[in-house]
Amino acid sequence: MGNCIICGTSTDGPVCDVHQEDVVFDFEGDEPSQLTADRYYRGTVDGYADFGVFVNIGNVTGLLHRSKLDRRLESLDWEPGEEVFVQVNNVRDNGDIDLGWSIRQSEREFRGVLVDAPDGDYLLDEAEEDEEGKAAEPEPTADEQTGGNVPEEAEPEDVSDEPEEAEPEEEPDAADEQSGGTPSDEELSDAVVTDEPETEEEPEAVEEAAETEAEEAEETEEFEETEADEEATEAEPDIDRVEVDSLRDHVGDVVRLEGEIVSARQTSGPTVFEVRDETGVVDCAAFEEAGVRAYPDIEADDIVRLDGEVRLRRDEIQVETESLVELTDDARDTVETRMDEALDDRASPETTELLGDDDALEALADDVSAAATAIRRAVLESRPVVIRHDATTDGYVAGAAIERAVLPLVEDQHASADAVYHYFDRRPLEDGVYDMNDATKDATRMLSDREQHDEKLPLFVFAAAGSTEASLDGLELLDIYGAPRVVLDGQPADDAVVDEIDTLVTADGRTAATVAANVAAATNDDVREDLRHLPAVSFWEDAPETYVDLAAEADVDVEDAQKLREAIALKAFYQSYEDKRELIVDLLFEKRTGLAEQVSEQFRTKLDSELDTATPNLDERDVDGVSVAVLDTEAYTHTYDFPPTRLLLDELDRRHEADVVIGAGKDELHVRTDTDLDLDAVVASLQLEAPDAGVSDPGARRPKIEFLAGERDAVLDAVVDSVAEQVVTASA
Repeated sequence: MGNCIICGTSTDGPVCDVHQEDVVFDFEGDEPSQLTADRYYRGTVDGYADFGVFVNIGNVTGLLHRSKLDRRLESLDWEPGEEVFVQVNNVRDNGDIDLGWSIRQSEREFRGVLVDAPDGDYLLDEAEEDEEGKAAEPEPTADEQTGGNVPEEAEPEDVSDEPEEAEPEEEPDAADEQSGGTPSDEELSDAVVTDEPETEEEPEAVEEAAETEAEEAEETEEFEETEADEEATEAEPDIDRVEVDSLRDHVGDVVRLEGEIVSARQTSGPTVFEVRDETGVVDCAAFEEAGVRAYPDIEADDIVRLDGEVRLRRDEIQVETESLVELTDDARDTVETRMDEALDDRASPETTELLGDDDALEALADDVSAAATAIRRAVLESRPVVIRHDATTDGYVAGAAIERAVLPLVEDQHASADAVYHYFDRRPLEDGVYDMNDATKDATRMLSDREQHDEKLPLFVFAAAGSTEASLDGLELLDIYGAPRVVLDGQPADDAVVDEIDTLVTADGRTAATVAANVAAATNDDVREDLRHLPAVSFWEDAPETYVDLAAEADVDVEDAQKLREAIALKAFYQSYEDKRELIVDLLFEKRTGLAEQVSEQFRTKLDSELDTATPNLDERDVDGVSVAVLDTEAYTHTYDFPPTRLLLDELDRRHEADVVIGAGKDELHVRTDTDLDLDAVVASLQLEAPDAGVSDPGARRPKIEFLAGERDAVLDAVVDSVAEQVVTASA
């Protein structure tokens, strides 16, 4: 029995069962069956296939399937022969080895290294010590080689002189001990003469001599300390301060960084500090011991000076920390001022030029610039950017536009390859409403990230969402914690939420995607060409000519734009809470027309099928010359199937000649009309006509009324009359 190297409990091997996954193993076996499932092993990249990566572990090879990766296989930058760390998930009966991803890709991130040998596990350090011990065994001496008989010519010539050199005249007793001889009469006489004054000296003289001797010793000690300090100062290397964006030019050098701690996260090995200066962010690893927090007094938002060696690990820059100190007073002010000035300069958009000639957007040039500045500043501050958008074509295209602009900026700012997943997120919303349910999820996540990883609170960007009164409670919750908010929409924001939005850009008569695409172009001018076709894709009808022309210049004609629009609408419905990042990229930016055509065909088939069911069941009414088409969505639509009610009613409104289309559900009504509807007046009228129905306006993006299910018929009749009256008034 032994003790676990991590927790010290009794165990049969060097590590207990509980801590098997905290260490990494080197495999010395020859058969896959000798591997142990769930352990982490060191291996080397053997090659790539369409379905994953082959990794050699000692003398056997396993497959790390692409489904086990935390990123796309195409973005994995492992080179053949490169050392990697993987987990053995399973060894099949046929010898195939299923491997799993390891977030730890450095030996120092594990809490120990063991050897997995057929005859048992043992510490790698023990094997290395045995080899070093054998290598360090001393060569036999001449005496040992000759049996103790050393030739005369091998004897040192100056042996007789050594006692004279080592014999201090003022300490004859010591000399006697060294030489082993008896002092001469002359030496003995000298010693007696020297000792006599000390024996006869008065007590006062002895005390005075002792004090003098102590003072001299103290002066000597102070001199030696001063001299040592001067030597240490002279020996300290002159380390130059460098900027983060130039670290690739200093690989292997010891450099000095000055900046802000963005986050401090503790791994099972080192503590990793993210340090941001005026040019970028870099990971700096500091090691105390495995799993122990290094520099525990250094926290997020501290201004620090860090010295360390620049290293390149898997093509990512990392600094191995040698010293880390917090700056205060003038030193802190100097660094903060330098960073703030650089941040203000870098956060300003390079250009505020719009994608096309659009008077509606031209009037909002300052707002577009303000939104772009807010987004750019968040990236430069290492503040996560979270896009909250409606789960519709307009919302997805708007969110994808901002994503296209921000991801390259994040990559430029951070050395870590996974930064695009850590500092950017896109989260769709149902019905474009940011309610307390959504806000509570976001607040819980952001507070947890701040607590666990010292992460800054995110910048929330709402696209085709967040502009109505229904989002007020959610926006207020974010405001309580000071999380900044940007809203981009194609309709005016309700007065109730304007004060809860830090930066607002709305263009009436345009889509949210049109607004977002122009903000994205100002945010990152390098992706401007990628964005030109997006506004045209987001218009279901009557797209402004300038955006149709821009799409054509990007090789997206009217038919292509329709296919993209329909494909995005279908994919927005399924798994509506997922961002589907790669799929949306393939559709919108890779322009895989085969993919868009196939998905668009599915959209058309499903929508036409639902329309075939709904159209014959429309209840068509005439009220004072106003035609009203009412669809009982509870009875004549397929719940939870595509298309959703919103999209179905929009399509009925486009296809049907009725002045008003109403979808009546169990306890809600949706209204579609080309007339500018005063929904507040409708609700007020309903509250008089059906006072017991509990009628209310939930503040949705499209006109919607909620009521008690038991009063459905009374509410429906009153809505038809009230809306028809407004249409008559508007046309008069």
